[in-house]
Amino acid sequence: MEVAGLPPVTCEVRRRPTGIVGLNILLEGGFPEGSLIMVHGTAVAGVDLAAQHFCHGHDEEGTYIIPEEMIEAAGPGARMNPAMLLAQMGGTRIVVDSLSAILEEYGIDQTLFLLSHMKDEIRRNKANLMFIVYSGVHSPMEMTRIMRMADVVIEFKTQVQQAEIARTLAVQKIKGGAVPRRLLPFIITETGIEASTTQRVV
Repeated sequence: MEVAGLPPVTCEVRRRPTGIVGLNILLEGGFPEGSLIMVHGTAVAGVDLAAQHFCHGHDEEGTYIIPEEMIEAAGPGARMNPAMLLAQMGGTRIVVDSLSAILEEYGIDQTLFLLSHMKDEIRRNKANLMFIVYSGVHSPMEMTRIMRMADVVIEFKTQVQQAEIARTLAVQKIKGGAVPRRLLPFIITETGIEASTTQRVV
């Protein structure tokens, strides 16, 4: 007796908008729900603006965590427990600005330990966490280990072309998904980031 084959099981990945329309298009709707997102670039590349768009550019509740403030408040010579950051995580859109401060203060092993706990927390709550890492500050090995921990990696780049600054972002990693081949050009305006497609500014 012939047994009919079962239809393939498909599981649609829920996505959370990035706060930047052009990036939503590039990522087919946004970041996969429950993912840990690394954005890296120089201090003037636009990474902080991207984080603000993600945290505040939607009607979902979010938390913007600035570790530098906690480290300074602890005072000279004091040691802040990195786990204190976990208690501040609330909502579905969480930003850590910046992970570089934590890495400089506590080293790579404690930073990765903290990230692993953050990843568990956001997956339980079906949230997303974006963290900023500044390029040119950390060793190549430290950057590699952090990228391996992240589910999504996006690099913000700036170049001078014919006396103008050209800005692009590149999606370098999406765990379990295809990485877009195209760079996304963008400009910085008084309202933040405007990312362009090949034909129009969105």
